[in-house]
Amino acid sequence: MKGRLTPRHLLSLGAIAAVVALASACGSASGSTQAAPMDPPRAPLQKYSGQYVSFDYPAGWKALRFQRPLELHSFPLVYLSTQAIHSPCSTHGNATTCGWPVKRLQPGGILAVWQFPYAPPCAGCAARPAGSPLEIGGHRAVRRVMTGGACRAIGADRTIEVTIRNSAAPEFTACLRGPNLAQNERRVDALLKSTQFPPSGSGTSS
Repeated sequence: MKGRLTPRHLLSLGAIAAVVALASACGSASGSTQAAPMDPPRAPLQKYSGQYVSFDYPAGWKALRFQRPLELHSFPLVYLSTQAIHSPCSTHGNATTCGWPVKRLQPGGILAVWQFPYAPPCAGCAARPAGSPLEIGGHRAVRRVMTGGACRAIGADRTIEVTIRNSAAPEFTACLRGPNLAQNERRVDALLKSTQFPPSGSGTSS
């Protein structure tokens, strides 16, 4: 004998459906009122204040103040990296050879340097891309971003070069290796935004 749904059965099923719908709605409302996850706290900063340049950088980075050997064709002021760094130069007898302060960037790594070139940047050089203008420490500058670039030698995926339109100011180079290239580029931009060029001889390195 087939069962038939009586009005009483229909009312019971309707009540059960209403309870289930109400519970589901309450669960959705409860989930929608949960607080969104907070952004991670900003990393503490360290201050570098040198004779020619000063800036802020993440306290977890390593800094290497460089002593200039006369044989170099550039004058590095300070190296910065997210990993351990060593002196890029070695001396054997009267010969000094210099390279990079890291053998290879680790994944997600950054290496940056403020340095004086051996000669001021040449206005007519076509080897560098045009770049985009910006202002650093009150000076006009040009920022160039290249895939690979000179930093490819240490496994970097991106090279950032910043040239200040003032021959008395140092220039900046940053090497970035993926992943997190966009995030690390923002860290480099924050460092550049904090950069100042004190009058020569007025700074102290730290």
